Amino acid sequence: MAISLHSNIAVCGLDRRWSSELYCLRQDKGLFPRTRRSLRGCRFRGHRVSCHLELESLVRRKCCPYLEGYFLSSSNDPSLHEWSAVPDIWKSSAEKYGDRVALVDPYHEPPTELTYKQLEQEILNFSEGLRVVGVAPDEKLALFADNSCRWLIADQGIMATGAINVVRGTRSSNEELFHIYDHSESDALVVDNPQFFNRLAESFITRAHIRFVVLLWGEKSHLKSKFVDEMPIYEYKDIVELGQQSRHAFLNSWPTGQKYVYEAINREDVATLMYTSGTSGIPKGVMLTHQNLLHQIKNLWDIVPAEAGDRFLSMLPTWHAYERAAEYFIFTYGIEQVYTNIKRLKDDLKLYQPRYLISVPLVYETLYSSIQKQISSSSGARKFVALMLIKISLLYMEAKRIYEGGVLTKENIQESLIIVVKDWLWARIVAVLLWPLHMLAMKLVYSKIHSAIGISKAGISGGASLPLHIDRFFEAIGVTVQNGYGLTETSPVVAARRPSCNVLGTIGHPLKYTEIKIVDMKTGEVLSDGLKGIVKVKGPQVMKGYYKNPSATSEALDEEGWFNTGDIGWIAPMHSMGRSRNCGGMVVLEGRSKDTIVLSTGENVEPTELEAAAMRSSLIQQIMVIGQDQRRLGAIIVPNKDEVLAVARRQSIVNDDSELTENKMMSLLYDELKIWTVGFSFRIGPILIADEPFTIDNGLLTPTMKIRRNEVADRYSEQIEQLYK
Repeated sequence: MAISLHSNIAVCGLDRRWSSELYCLRQDKGLFPRTRRSLRGCRFRGHRVSCHLELESLVRRKCCPYLEGYFLSSSNDPSLHEWSAVPDIWKSSAEKYGDRVALVDPYHEPPTELTYKQLEQEILNFSEGLRVVGVAPDEKLALFADNSCRWLIADQGIMATGAINVVRGTRSSNEELFHIYDHSESDALVVDNPQFFNRLAESFITRAHIRFVVLLWGEKSHLKSKFVDEMPIYEYKDIVELGQQSRHAFLNSWPTGQKYVYEAINREDVATLMYTSGTSGIPKGVMLTHQNLLHQIKNLWDIVPAEAGDRFLSMLPTWHAYERAAEYFIFTYGIEQVYTNIKRLKDDLKLYQPRYLISVPLVYETLYSSIQKQISSSSGARKFVALMLIKISLLYMEAKRIYEGGVLTKENIQESLIIVVKDWLWARIVAVLLWPLHMLAMKLVYSKIHSAIGISKAGISGGASLPLHIDRFFEAIGVTVQNGYGLTETSPVVAARRPSCNVLGTIGHPLKYTEIKIVDMKTGEVLSDGLKGIVKVKGPQVMKGYYKNPSATSEALDEEGWFNTGDIGWIAPMHSMGRSRNCGGMVVLEGRSKDTIVLSTGENVEPTELEAAAMRSSLIQQIMVIGQDQRRLGAIIVPNKDEVLAVARRQSIVNDDSELTENKMMSLLYDELKIWTVGFSFRIGPILIADEPFTIDNGLLTPTMKIRRNEVADRYSEQIEQLYK
């Protein structure tokens, strides 16, 4: 019989209402003392306890109170009937959607398809298997792997033990992975496959303290032999089988003969450590609690009203906060998730016809470019008709936004009733005249696009700013795209556009229980609607803090719980009538404060707006605007060389036999910049053509496809200096 001081600890053979008030001897690692102690004739609540109580080798464990309530002795505790930890969701889903297909992973070996009931059992077995090999509560396990069904099972299995997972993908450098492992004080490693393990072996594993390794895919026989002998290495199936055997033995022998004392995972316990992308320095470890993530699970339905049977495609890295929270949420509604990747996305969109696609702007930009390329390669007549119909649809949608009150404005002034009525009538007339042509375009052109990309309900974009021309294009062809916003530190979603109020150019209204305010960059005073400043956020999804970094935590989080996002934005003013009447309270982003370029003239420039405009050119593959402490802006450009060459030949700048010189390429790129940034008050001057694309592998992109501005500036520092001479 075990005795516990804590109210949420289950003890074999003793009611938890009693055990919560009795004394418990406990050591740092959760191990009770191995010496026998007995309590005879003691008094408890005024009654004499005439029993012999022994404590011997009792091991402390944690469990999810709803998922694994059988470990906890009192069935009357309210916490056992609600979600207190993220893995608790799997019991609810298994009960509601047991035989529905939960996930399909067709591209790993073996291909996997699991129902909700099977998925719940797999998570329970993996979790128990980790306990068998010695994973303790609050211990940290590094989970370095890419998107797959086994990633999800490992992630939830680790959480269900009360341990903390530390996540990253395989495309990060060995040095970055070692920093994350070492800084987080991880004790064990869960890796994607033998090839990835072998890559880490020499530079990483020899320096790290690793108690054991788990392979999610592949076999131990493909590992470098010298490391196999040095530490315990388990295959995925080993952990699952150990867990299955242990659970079977436990359920058959409960409640006698146990050597464990269980306590419930608390909402405020840290669930995961997620390291920031490191766009402006060393990645910081964000501590997210179960409560942080449960807020997302419970409140994302307002944005994505998923229904049982809806199909989603998953292609983002699951260790990224956006994909991760989205997956947790959608699995509580009985959806079917299909795992894909960027190479297979185009084919899988057509094959699986998903109702939703949760992705980043880059994916929608790629789809846009693919559609434009297909139109351009059509015959002259078809191309003319398609482009003309798209222009008509864009005009139709613009008129529709006016009479529906969805036109964004910073102005606080309310127009007179006469002007409002005239504006509304004109927009209605234009929309009525253009509607037949828009419907014709739907039938002749857009229906083919719809069948190719699926996305019958909505594409949800997050992780970066969605370019306005992409937003407008998909709206025009009848594909709903909803833009959202968040950060790793906010679990991540802070705000998003709802299906019923999808105003272009915004990130929508804040989520439930979330507050957003805009403050002056210098004084910190709260600004009125329509004025631009720093975006601050407060709500249940805001992180606990940065791991082992109190100075960074205090800099980002104030005493009242407001988190400084570092983003620049404004809130749309309220209007009772007119073309902006449905935009009030929506948030608009305009860049990152750390990215702001301060020219020597004292003027501030937000480079992301210029970059988004320039990226509309088919000649520009990537661009980073520069100019800090200079009198004028410049740009580092990765050109789309095939497109540049094609344009040069069409304009007879070069013929089929001659080569395109760098000066001629630069002249074409400069002309493109002037065309696409014509509406801006700042113009881009000198151009530097990059010698290679910005990629994750060369360290110029983060794993989430954001430009590492500091790294790019350092890489080209000498050329930049020459550029401005």
